Amino acid sequence: MTNKYIDLIDQTYYFPQEGFQVIDGNLYFYDVPLMKLVEEYGTPLRLCYLPKISAQIQKSKRLFSEAIRKHDYKGTYRYCFCTKSSHFAFVLHEALENDIHLELSSSFDVDLVRCLYADKRIDKTTFIVCNGFKPREYIYKISQLRNEGFNVLPVIDNMTELNFYSKYIDGVCPLGIRVAAEEEPTFEFYTSRLGIRYQDIFSFYENNLRNNPQFSLKMLHFFINTGIKDETYYWNELSKILRIYCQLSKICPDLSMINIGGGLPIRYSLDPAPDYEYLISEIVYQIKITCEKAEVPCPDIFTEFGNFTVGESGAMIFRVITEKQQNDSEKWYMIDGSMMTTMPDIYGIRQRFILLPVNKWNSEYQRVTIGGLSCDGNDFYSSRVHRNNLYLPQINGDEEPLYLGFFHVGAYQESLTGFGGIKHCLIPSPKYVLVDSDGNGNYSSRLFSDSQNPEHMLQILGY
Repeated sequence: MTNKYIDLIDQTYYFPQEGFQVIDGNLYFYDVPLMKLVEEYGTPLRLCYLPKISAQIQKSKRLFSEAIRKHDYKGTYRYCFCTKSSHFAFVLHEALENDIHLELSSSFDVDLVRCLYADKRIDKTTFIVCNGFKPREYIYKISQLRNEGFNVLPVIDNMTELNFYSKYIDGVCPLGIRVAAEEEPTFEFYTSRLGIRYQDIFSFYENNLRNNPQFSLKMLHFFINTGIKDETYYWNELSKILRIYCQLSKICPDLSMINIGGGLPIRYSLDPAPDYEYLISEIVYQIKITCEKAEVPCPDIFTEFGNFTVGESGAMIFRVITEKQQNDSEKWYMIDGSMMTTMPDIYGIRQRFILLPVNKWNSEYQRVTIGGLSCDGNDFYSSRVHRNNLYLPQINGDEEPLYLGFFHVGAYQESLTGFGGIKHCLIPSPKYVLVDSDGNGNYSSRLFSDSQNPEHMLQILGY
Protein backbone atom coordinates (compact mmCIF):
# COMPACT_ATOMS: atom_id res chain seq x y z
CA MET A 1 0.00 0.00 0.00
CA THR A 2 1.25 3.49 -0.86
CA ASN A 3 0.79 6.55 1.32
CA LYS A 4 1.92 9.30 -1.02
CA TYR A 5 -0.51 12.10 -1.75
CA ILE A 6 -0.19 11.54 -5.50
CA ASP A 7 -1.23 7.93 -5.02
CA LEU A 8 -4.28 8.99 -3.00
CA ILE A 9 -5.45 11.27 -5.82
CA ASP A 10 -4.69 8.65 -8.46
CA GLN A 11 -6.73 6.05 -6.57
CA THR A 12 -9.67 8.42 -5.95
CA TYR A 13 -10.05 10.31 -9.23
CA TYR A 14 -9.24 10.07 -12.90
CA PHE A 15 -6.03 12.05 -12.83
CA PRO A 16 -4.40 13.93 -14.50
CA GLN A 17 -7.39 15.73 -16.02
CA GLU A 18 -8.23 18.94 -17.84
CA GLY A 19 -6.32 21.84 -16.30
CA PHE A 20 -4.35 19.77 -13.80
CA GLN A 21 -1.25 17.61 -14.01
CA VAL A 22 1.72 16.85 -11.77
CA ILE A 23 5.34 16.90 -12.90
CA ASP A 24 8.17 16.04 -10.49
CA GLY A 25 5.88 16.39 -7.49
CA ASN A 26 4.61 19.87 -8.42
CA LEU A 27 1.20 20.91 -9.75
CA TYR A 28 0.68 22.51 -13.17
CA PHE A 29 -2.47 24.54 -13.87
CA TYR A 30 -3.22 24.62 -17.63
CA ASP A 31 0.43 23.71 -18.24
CA VAL A 32 1.62 26.61 -16.06
CA PRO A 33 4.16 25.56 -13.38
CA LEU A 34 2.62 27.07 -10.26
CA MET A 35 5.76 26.76 -8.15
CA LYS A 36 7.56 29.07 -10.56
CA LEU A 37 4.83 31.67 -10.08
CA VAL A 38 5.08 31.24 -6.31
CA GLU A 39 8.85 31.66 -6.44
CA GLU A 40 8.51 34.79 -8.57
CA TYR A 41 5.60 36.53 -6.85
CA GLY A 42 5.25 34.97 -3.39
CA THR A 43 1.97 34.30 -1.56
CA PRO A 44 -0.87 34.85 -0.97
CA LEU A 45 -1.37 35.01 -4.72
CA ARG A 46 -4.48 35.27 -6.88
CA LEU A 47 -4.07 34.43 -10.56
CA CYS A 48 -6.16 34.48 -13.70
CA TYR A 49 -5.33 32.24 -16.66
CA LEU A 50 -6.73 34.36 -19.48
CA PRO A 51 -6.90 31.77 -22.31
CA LYS A 52 -9.43 29.72 -20.32
CA ILE A 53 -11.97 32.55 -20.69
CA SER A 54 -11.89 32.34 -24.48
CA ALA A 55 -11.87 28.53 -24.35
CA GLN A 56 -15.11 28.48 -22.34
CA ILE A 57 -16.86 30.89 -24.68
CA GLN A 58 -15.81 28.94 -27.74
CA LYS A 59 -16.92 25.68 -26.13
CA SER A 60 -20.42 27.05 -25.56
CA LYS A 61 -20.69 28.58 -29.02
CA ARG A 62 -19.50 25.36 -30.63
CA LEU A 63 -21.92 23.15 -28.67
CA PHE A 64 -24.90 25.41 -29.37
CA SER A 65 -23.96 25.49 -33.04
CA GLU A 66 -23.77 21.70 -33.13
CA ALA A 67 -27.11 21.36 -31.34
CA ILE A 68 -28.78 23.82 -33.72
CA ARG A 69 -27.46 21.86 -36.68
CA LYS A 70 -28.35 18.47 -35.15
CA HIS A 71 -31.95 19.44 -34.46
CA ASP A 72 -32.36 21.62 -37.58
CA TYR A 73 -33.26 24.49 -35.31
CA LYS A 74 -34.57 27.60 -37.08
CA GLY A 75 -33.02 30.27 -34.91
CA THR A 76 -29.68 31.77 -33.91
CA TYR A 77 -27.62 31.71 -30.71
CA ARG A 78 -26.01 34.66 -28.93
CA TYR A 79 -23.62 34.44 -26.01
CA CYS A 80 -23.80 37.22 -23.40
CA PHE A 81 -21.23 37.71 -20.66
CA CYS A 82 -22.58 38.77 -17.25
CA THR A 83 -20.34 41.63 -16.22
CA LYS A 84 -21.33 41.18 -12.57
CA SER A 85 -19.25 37.99 -12.38
CA SER A 86 -16.08 40.01 -13.00
CA HIS A 87 -15.80 43.65 -14.00
CA PHE A 88 -12.03 43.64 -14.54
CA ALA A 89 -10.87 45.06 -17.86
CA PHE A 90 -8.56 42.12 -18.54
CA VAL A 91 -11.53 39.73 -18.26
CA LEU A 92 -13.82 41.76 -20.52
CA HIS A 93 -11.08 42.43 -23.06
CA GLU A 94 -10.36 38.70 -23.33
CA ALA A 95 -14.05 37.76 -23.49
CA LEU A 96 -14.88 40.36 -26.14
CA GLU A 97 -12.25 38.91 -28.47
CA ASN A 98 -14.81 36.14 -29.08
CA ASP A 99 -17.66 38.11 -30.71
CA ILE A 100 -20.01 38.10 -27.74
CA HIS A 101 -22.59 40.40 -26.19
CA LEU A 102 -23.02 41.88 -22.71
CA GLU A 103 -25.52 41.62 -19.88
CA LEU A 104 -25.61 44.47 -17.36
CA SER A 105 -27.11 44.63 -13.89
CA SER A 106 -26.33 48.07 -12.43
CA SER A 107 -26.00 51.76 -13.16
CA PHE A 108 -22.21 51.72 -13.17
CA ASP A 109 -22.22 48.92 -15.72
CA VAL A 110 -23.44 51.52 -18.23
CA ASP A 111 -20.31 53.59 -17.62
CA LEU A 112 -18.26 50.45 -18.17
CA VAL A 113 -19.98 50.00 -21.56
CA ARG A 114 -18.99 53.53 -22.53
CA CYS A 115 -15.35 52.76 -21.68
CA LEU A 116 -15.44 49.61 -23.80
CA TYR A 117 -16.94 51.52 -26.71
CA ALA A 118 -14.37 54.32 -26.45
CA ASP A 119 -11.66 51.65 -26.44
CA LYS A 120 -13.21 50.06 -29.57
CA ARG A 121 -13.81 46.78 -27.73
CA ILE A 122 -17.50 46.89 -28.70
CA ASP A 123 -19.54 48.75 -31.28
CA LYS A 124 -23.16 49.82 -31.48
CA THR A 125 -24.24 46.45 -32.90
CA THR A 126 -23.29 44.67 -29.67
CA PHE A 127 -26.37 43.60 -27.74
CA ILE A 128 -26.51 45.27 -24.34
CA VAL A 129 -29.08 43.34 -22.31
CA CYS A 130 -29.98 45.40 -19.23
CA ASN A 131 -31.16 43.26 -16.34
CA GLY A 132 -31.80 43.57 -12.63
CA PHE A 133 -34.02 45.72 -10.46
CA LYS A 134 -33.48 49.25 -11.72
CA PRO A 135 -33.29 52.37 -9.56
CA ARG A 136 -34.01 55.65 -11.35
CA GLU A 137 -30.34 56.42 -12.13
CA TYR A 138 -29.88 53.03 -13.82
CA ILE A 139 -33.02 53.53 -15.94
CA TYR A 140 -31.87 57.01 -16.94
CA LYS A 141 -28.44 55.77 -18.04
CA ILE A 142 -29.99 52.89 -20.00
CA SER A 143 -32.24 55.38 -21.77
CA GLN A 144 -29.35 57.68 -22.64
CA LEU A 145 -27.41 54.76 -24.07
CA ARG A 146 -30.40 53.80 -26.19
CA ASN A 147 -30.86 57.39 -27.39
CA GLU A 148 -27.23 57.42 -28.54
CA GLY A 149 -27.84 54.49 -30.87
CA PHE A 150 -26.50 51.57 -28.82
CA ASN A 151 -28.19 48.19 -29.29
CA VAL A 152 -29.76 48.32 -25.84
CA LEU A 153 -32.47 45.91 -24.77
CA PRO A 154 -33.92 46.74 -21.33
CA VAL A 155 -35.49 43.76 -19.58
CA ILE A 156 -38.51 44.85 -17.53
CA ASP A 157 -38.17 43.64 -13.95
CA ASN A 158 -41.26 45.28 -12.49
CA MET A 159 -44.33 46.89 -14.03
CA THR A 160 -43.55 50.48 -12.97
CA GLU A 161 -40.27 50.47 -14.86
CA LEU A 162 -41.96 51.10 -18.19
CA ASN A 163 -43.22 54.53 -17.09
CA PHE A 164 -39.69 55.88 -16.84
CA TYR A 165 -38.60 54.53 -20.23
CA SER A 166 -41.61 56.29 -21.72
CA LYS A 167 -40.33 59.51 -20.25
CA TYR A 168 -36.63 59.19 -21.06
CA ILE A 169 -36.32 57.20 -24.32
CA ASP A 170 -36.69 58.86 -27.72
CA GLY A 171 -38.18 56.81 -30.52
CA VAL A 172 -39.00 53.10 -30.62
CA CYS A 173 -37.25 50.77 -28.16
CA PRO A 174 -37.19 46.94 -27.98
CA LEU A 175 -37.91 45.45 -24.56
CA GLY A 176 -37.71 42.18 -22.72
CA ILE A 177 -39.77 40.89 -19.82
CA ARG A 178 -38.19 38.93 -17.00
CA VAL A 179 -40.38 36.14 -15.66
CA ALA A 180 -40.26 35.64 -11.89
CA ALA A 181 -39.21 32.01 -11.67
CA GLU A 182 -40.22 29.72 -8.86
CA GLU A 183 -37.32 29.09 -6.51
CA GLU A 184 -35.85 25.66 -5.80
CA PRO A 185 -38.04 23.67 -3.36
CA THR A 186 -35.40 23.86 -0.60
CA PHE A 187 -35.08 27.65 -0.90
CA GLU A 188 -36.41 30.02 1.75
CA PHE A 189 -38.84 31.72 -0.67
CA TYR A 190 -41.30 30.32 -3.18
CA THR A 191 -40.81 32.90 -5.94
CA SER A 192 -37.86 35.00 -7.05
CA ARG A 193 -37.95 38.63 -5.93
CA LEU A 194 -36.88 39.59 -9.47
CA GLY A 195 -39.15 39.66 -12.50
CA ILE A 196 -42.91 39.75 -13.13
CA ARG A 197 -45.20 36.98 -11.92
CA TYR A 198 -46.44 34.42 -14.43
CA GLN A 199 -50.06 35.48 -13.95
CA ASP A 200 -49.31 39.20 -14.51
CA ILE A 201 -47.32 38.96 -17.75
CA PHE A 202 -50.23 38.76 -20.18
CA SER A 203 -52.24 41.56 -18.60
CA PHE A 204 -49.10 43.70 -18.45
CA TYR A 205 -48.53 43.16 -22.16
CA GLU A 206 -52.17 43.76 -23.10
CA ASN A 207 -52.53 46.92 -21.02
CA ASN A 208 -49.11 48.52 -21.52
CA LEU A 209 -47.32 47.20 -24.61
CA ARG A 210 -49.65 45.73 -27.20
CA ASN A 211 -50.89 49.03 -28.57
CA ASN A 212 -47.94 51.14 -27.49
CA PRO A 213 -46.05 52.36 -30.61
CA GLN A 214 -42.99 53.36 -28.56
CA PHE A 215 -42.09 49.84 -27.43
CA SER A 216 -41.71 46.45 -29.04
CA LEU A 217 -41.62 43.29 -26.92
CA LYS A 218 -38.75 41.23 -28.32
CA MET A 219 -37.49 38.99 -25.51
CA LEU A 220 -38.77 36.75 -22.75
CA HIS A 221 -36.18 36.17 -20.04
CA PHE A 222 -35.92 33.80 -17.11
CA PHE A 223 -33.21 33.02 -14.60
CA ILE A 224 -32.89 30.51 -11.80
CA ASN A 225 -30.25 30.72 -9.10
CA THR A 226 -29.07 27.13 -9.35
CA GLY A 227 -28.17 27.54 -13.01
CA ILE A 228 -28.57 24.99 -15.78
CA LYS A 229 -28.54 21.48 -14.34
CA ASP A 230 -29.85 18.11 -15.42
CA GLU A 231 -32.46 18.14 -12.67
CA THR A 232 -36.24 18.00 -12.61
CA TYR A 233 -36.43 21.48 -11.14
CA TYR A 234 -34.56 23.07 -14.05
CA TRP A 235 -36.46 21.22 -16.78
CA ASN A 236 -39.78 22.10 -15.14
CA GLU A 237 -38.91 25.80 -15.04
CA LEU A 238 -37.70 25.73 -18.65
CA SER A 239 -40.95 24.04 -19.67
CA LYS A 240 -42.98 26.77 -17.94
CA ILE A 241 -41.12 29.61 -19.63
CA LEU A 242 -41.48 27.92 -23.02
CA ARG A 243 -45.24 27.58 -22.59
CA ILE A 244 -45.47 31.26 -21.70
CA TYR A 245 -43.30 32.17 -24.68
CA CYS A 246 -45.53 30.23 -27.07
CA GLN A 247 -48.74 31.70 -25.66
CA LEU A 248 -47.34 35.23 -25.73
CA SER A 249 -45.88 34.94 -29.23
CA LYS A 250 -49.36 34.21 -30.62
CA ILE A 251 -50.54 37.67 -29.61
CA CYS A 252 -47.17 39.44 -29.91
CA PRO A 253 -45.70 39.04 -33.41
CA ASP A 254 -42.52 40.94 -32.46
CA LEU A 255 -41.50 38.40 -29.80
CA SER A 256 -38.57 36.51 -31.28
CA MET A 257 -35.96 35.98 -28.53
CA ILE A 258 -35.79 33.80 -25.44
CA ASN A 259 -33.13 34.37 -22.81
CA ILE A 260 -32.66 31.19 -20.78
CA GLY A 261 -30.48 33.02 -18.26
CA GLY A 262 -28.71 31.10 -15.55
CA GLY A 263 -25.31 29.59 -16.15
CA LEU A 264 -23.80 26.35 -17.25
CA PRO A 265 -22.23 24.55 -14.28
CA ILE A 266 -18.49 24.54 -13.74
CA ARG A 267 -16.27 22.00 -11.98
CA TYR A 268 -15.94 22.43 -8.23
CA SER A 269 -14.30 19.04 -7.73
CA LEU A 270 -12.19 16.50 -9.58
CA ASP A 271 -15.31 14.48 -10.33
CA PRO A 272 -16.23 14.07 -14.02
CA ALA A 273 -17.19 17.31 -15.75
CA PRO A 274 -20.87 18.02 -16.48
CA ASP A 275 -22.17 16.66 -19.77
CA TYR A 276 -22.33 20.02 -21.54
CA GLU A 277 -23.10 18.48 -24.91
CA TYR A 278 -26.19 16.74 -23.54
CA LEU A 279 -27.42 19.78 -21.57
CA ILE A 280 -27.17 22.16 -24.53
CA SER A 281 -28.58 19.68 -27.02
CA GLU A 282 -31.55 19.00 -24.75
CA ILE A 283 -32.25 22.70 -24.24
CA VAL A 284 -32.30 23.36 -27.99
CA TYR A 285 -34.45 20.27 -28.58
CA GLN A 286 -36.97 21.20 -25.89
CA ILE A 287 -37.34 24.72 -27.27
CA LYS A 288 -37.84 23.36 -30.78
CA ILE A 289 -40.45 20.69 -30.00
CA THR A 290 -42.41 23.01 -27.69
CA CYS A 291 -42.59 25.72 -30.35
CA GLU A 292 -43.45 23.28 -33.13
CA LYS A 293 -46.24 21.78 -31.05
CA ALA A 294 -47.62 25.28 -30.43
CA GLU A 295 -47.09 26.19 -34.10
CA VAL A 296 -44.99 29.26 -33.38
CA PRO A 297 -41.56 30.13 -34.86
CA CYS A 298 -38.51 29.04 -32.88
CA PRO A 299 -36.89 32.02 -31.11
CA ASP A 300 -33.31 33.19 -31.18
CA ILE A 301 -31.61 31.86 -28.03
CA PHE A 302 -29.67 34.10 -25.65
CA THR A 303 -27.61 32.88 -22.71
CA GLU A 304 -25.97 34.88 -19.93
CA PHE A 305 -22.91 33.02 -18.69
CA GLY A 306 -20.75 34.66 -16.02
CA ASN A 307 -19.39 31.98 -13.74
CA PHE A 308 -19.03 29.59 -16.68
CA THR A 309 -17.05 32.23 -18.59
CA VAL A 310 -14.52 33.20 -15.98
CA GLY A 311 -14.81 30.84 -12.98
CA GLU A 312 -12.40 28.12 -14.14
CA SER A 313 -9.71 30.66 -15.07
CA GLY A 314 -9.00 31.63 -11.44
CA ALA A 315 -6.84 30.26 -8.64
CA MET A 316 -5.83 31.38 -5.16
CA ILE A 317 -2.56 30.15 -3.65
CA PHE A 318 -1.52 30.24 0.01
CA ARG A 319 1.50 29.10 1.98
CA VAL A 320 1.04 26.91 5.05
CA ILE A 321 2.67 28.86 7.87
CA THR A 322 2.52 26.19 10.53
CA GLU A 323 0.78 23.05 11.72
CA LYS A 324 -1.28 23.05 14.94
CA GLN A 325 -2.50 19.99 16.84
CA GLN A 326 -5.55 21.23 18.77
CA ASN A 327 -6.77 17.89 20.16
CA ASP A 328 -6.31 14.19 19.49
CA SER A 329 -8.23 14.27 16.21
CA GLU A 330 -8.03 17.84 14.90
CA LYS A 331 -4.94 19.02 13.09
CA TRP A 332 -4.83 22.48 11.52
CA TYR A 333 -2.81 23.93 8.67
CA MET A 334 -2.63 27.69 9.24
CA ILE A 335 -2.20 29.65 6.01
CA ASP A 336 -0.74 33.08 5.25
CA GLY A 337 -4.07 34.64 4.25
CA SER A 338 -7.79 34.57 4.86
CA MET A 339 -10.31 32.48 2.97
CA MET A 340 -13.05 34.69 4.36
CA THR A 341 -11.63 37.85 2.79
CA THR A 342 -10.42 36.37 -0.51
CA MET A 343 -13.08 33.71 -1.24
CA PRO A 344 -16.22 34.84 0.59
CA ASP A 345 -18.33 32.11 -1.03
CA ILE A 346 -16.65 29.64 1.34
CA TYR A 347 -17.81 31.65 4.33
CA GLY A 348 -21.14 32.91 2.99
CA ILE A 349 -22.68 29.89 1.26
CA ARG A 350 -20.27 27.08 2.19
CA GLN A 351 -19.14 26.84 -1.42
CA ARG A 352 -16.43 24.29 -2.03
CA PHE A 353 -13.70 24.69 -4.60
CA ILE A 354 -11.08 22.36 -6.00
CA LEU A 355 -8.32 22.28 -3.38
CA LEU A 356 -4.94 20.78 -4.26
CA PRO A 357 -1.39 21.16 -2.97
CA VAL A 358 0.95 23.01 -5.30
CA ASN A 359 3.98 20.96 -4.21
CA LYS A 360 4.93 17.92 -2.09
CA TRP A 361 2.78 15.50 -4.08
CA ASN A 362 5.30 12.73 -3.32
CA SER A 363 4.95 13.23 0.44
CA GLU A 364 2.76 11.16 2.76
CA TYR A 365 -0.63 12.69 3.57
CA GLN A 366 -2.77 13.31 6.64
CA ARG A 367 -6.25 14.56 7.50
CA VAL A 368 -6.32 18.29 8.25
CA THR A 369 -8.47 21.41 8.51
CA ILE A 370 -7.28 24.68 6.95
CA GLY A 371 -7.33 27.77 9.12
CA GLY A 372 -7.32 31.34 7.84
CA LEU A 373 -5.39 34.27 9.22
CA SER A 374 -8.34 36.28 10.51
CA CYS A 375 -9.62 36.06 14.08
CA ASP A 376 -13.08 34.90 13.00
CA GLY A 377 -14.05 31.37 13.98
CA ASN A 378 -15.63 30.81 10.54
CA ASP A 379 -12.39 31.39 8.63
CA PHE A 380 -11.71 27.72 7.92
CA TYR A 381 -12.03 25.04 5.25
CA SER A 382 -12.79 21.53 6.45
CA SER A 383 -14.09 18.15 5.36
CA ARG A 384 -17.64 19.43 5.98
CA VAL A 385 -17.16 22.04 3.26
CA HIS A 386 -15.01 19.82 1.07
CA ARG A 387 -17.58 16.96 1.10
CA ASN A 388 -14.91 14.28 1.63
CA ASN A 389 -12.30 14.03 4.35
CA LEU A 390 -9.68 16.68 3.65
CA TYR A 391 -6.27 15.08 3.15
CA LEU A 392 -3.12 17.03 2.30
CA PRO A 393 0.62 16.28 2.24
CA GLN A 394 2.40 16.16 5.56
CA ILE A 395 4.81 18.96 6.37
CA ASN A 396 7.20 16.97 8.57
CA GLY A 397 9.29 19.99 9.44
CA ASP A 398 10.72 20.21 5.91
CA GLU A 399 12.51 23.39 4.94
CA GLU A 400 10.36 23.66 1.83
CA PRO A 401 6.95 25.14 2.77
CA LEU A 402 3.73 23.53 1.62
CA TYR A 403 1.66 25.63 -0.77
CA LEU A 404 -2.06 25.11 -1.30
CA GLY A 405 -4.18 26.14 -4.27
CA PHE A 406 -7.93 26.78 -4.44
CA PHE A 407 -9.02 26.48 -8.07
CA HIS A 408 -11.94 27.70 -10.21
CA VAL A 409 -12.37 30.78 -8.03
CA GLY A 410 -12.35 33.25 -10.93
CA ALA A 411 -15.93 34.54 -10.66
CA TYR A 412 -17.63 36.77 -8.10
CA GLN A 413 -14.99 36.50 -5.36
CA GLU A 414 -13.53 39.97 -5.89
CA SER A 415 -16.98 41.38 -6.63
CA LEU A 416 -18.27 40.14 -3.27
CA THR A 417 -15.27 40.83 -1.08
CA GLY A 418 -14.18 44.01 -2.86
CA PHE A 419 -10.87 44.68 -4.58
CA GLY A 420 -8.44 46.49 -2.30
CA GLY A 421 -10.27 48.45 0.35
CA ILE A 422 -10.52 47.38 3.98
CA LYS A 423 -10.90 43.73 4.94
CA HIS A 424 -11.64 41.91 8.18
CA CYS A 425 -8.74 42.17 10.65
CA LEU A 426 -7.02 44.53 8.14
CA ILE A 427 -5.82 41.53 6.15
CA PRO A 428 -4.39 42.91 2.91
CA SER A 429 -5.65 41.97 -0.53
CA PRO A 430 -3.23 39.51 -2.16
CA LYS A 431 -1.10 40.00 -5.23
CA TYR A 432 -3.01 39.53 -8.47
CA VAL A 433 -1.14 37.96 -11.41
CA LEU A 434 -2.36 37.52 -14.99
CA VAL A 435 -1.12 34.50 -16.93
CA ASP A 436 -1.29 34.17 -20.70
CA SER A 437 -0.18 31.55 -23.22
CA ASP A 438 0.93 31.58 -26.84
CA GLY A 439 -0.85 28.27 -27.50
CA ASN A 440 2.42 26.39 -27.93
CA GLY A 441 3.07 25.57 -24.31
CA ASN A 442 4.81 28.85 -23.53
CA TYR A 443 3.30 31.02 -20.85
CA SER A 444 3.89 34.57 -19.70
CA SER A 445 2.84 36.35 -16.52
CA ARG A 446 2.55 39.92 -15.29
CA LEU A 447 1.66 41.54 -12.01
CA PHE A 448 -1.73 43.22 -12.26
CA SER A 449 -1.83 44.43 -8.68
CA ASP A 450 0.59 44.16 -5.77
CA SER A 451 -0.57 43.25 -2.28
CA GLN A 452 -1.86 46.11 -0.15
CA ASN A 453 0.57 47.98 2.07
CA PRO A 454 -0.17 49.57 5.49
CA GLU A 455 0.03 53.11 4.09
CA HIS A 456 -2.79 52.43 1.62
CA MET A 457 -5.05 50.98 4.30
CA LEU A 458 -4.38 53.78 6.75
CA GLN A 459 -5.15 56.36 4.08
CA ILE A 460 -8.54 54.76 3.44
CA LEU A 461 -9.22 54.82 7.18
CA GLY A 462 -8.42 58.52 7.38
CA TYR A 463 -5.12 58.34 9.26
